[in-house]
Amino acid sequence: MHKVHSFVSDDQQIDTDFVTGHPGNTTKEQDMKVEELQKDLLKEGFSERIDLPSMLRFLRARKFDVSQAKTMFIECERWRKDFGVDDIVKTFHYHEKLDVFKFYPQYYHKEDREGRPIYIEHLGKINLHEMYKITTEERMLQNLVYEYEKFIGYRLPACSRKYGKLIETSCTIMDLKGVGISSISSVYGYVKRASAIGQARYPERMGKFFMINAPWGFSSAFKVIKLLLDPATVSKIYILGTNYKSVLLDQIPEENLPKTLGGTCECDGGCEFSDAGAWNDPQFIESQNENNNQDIDNNNVSNAIQGKTVQMEQSHVSVLLNDVNCRKQLELTPAFSNAEDTHPIR
Repeated sequence: MHKVHSFVSDDQQIDTDFVTGHPGNTTKEQDMKVEELQKDLLKEGFSERIDLPSMLRFLRARKFDVSQAKTMFIECERWRKDFGVDDIVKTFHYHEKLDVFKFYPQYYHKEDREGRPIYIEHLGKINLHEMYKITTEERMLQNLVYEYEKFIGYRLPACSRKYGKLIETSCTIMDLKGVGISSISSVYGYVKRASAIGQARYPERMGKFFMINAPWGFSSAFKVIKLLLDPATVSKIYILGTNYKSVLLDQIPEENLPKTLGGTCECDGGCEFSDAGAWNDPQFIESQNENNNQDIDNNNVSNAIQGKTVQMEQSHVSVLLNDVNCRKQLELTPAFSNAEDTHPIR
């Protein structure tokens, strides 16, 4: 009998699919705060990435405190400029990634039952000592950012098209098999920097997070860490031991889960190298790249805020518009369709 730790009591359980503050499910007060945040940012000279879904993500990350959400957004934009995110998207090539993969396996593979891209990471196999003979921490972080941008501008829109609804988050499986105290301490610096980028620069992107093969005592240690986290975040995290299969299959169709993790999928050449998913299905890629925005109304976002007429279909189309525009502005399509980038490593 497996034991699942979700780290929230029954009266704290949060079904994030029905929590207000998401596109298509906002209160009048939340709509007003979105409009206020947009206006404030426009006054500050920001005109990109202020679409409805983005504003709601920053507001949710700061509990709908407009001032704090504004600060977070501005700091994020400054970081994007300082870190050179736009240049990374256009020109970055992780030539060494297949060699790095041997010491830190990371990949996307299909979708969960709710349409989220599945991201798989084998943290227990990480060997920074060997990796740093091949690459540098800075290039690893640049690749992390590249994959985040690809996730937002390429994977999520394809999944949204396939499942007919707005998909904003991922389903992560982190395999802790082989993780020990010594390995944790050796990767702490990198993991801390990588986590900081995810939390501060790409907020509200975690849908489900499964830690499998958790070593003895890990769940107890996490009970301390959870006190520092928001209950909504904690409710998405599941700590599982070796008997994780049934829990994963509740969330992921067995045909979408690699056989090595308890599913039935065996992609040619290995699931870890296939990059299988909606984002590589021509019908969903073409529908994104060839619609020419003709089926999208640029005023949907502002009208929805002011008139409280947001529907899920409208918000879904709005975020696709933003993603398509971003790809055009940043030349994402050629960068992400390069043959060298068919084996993603985030």
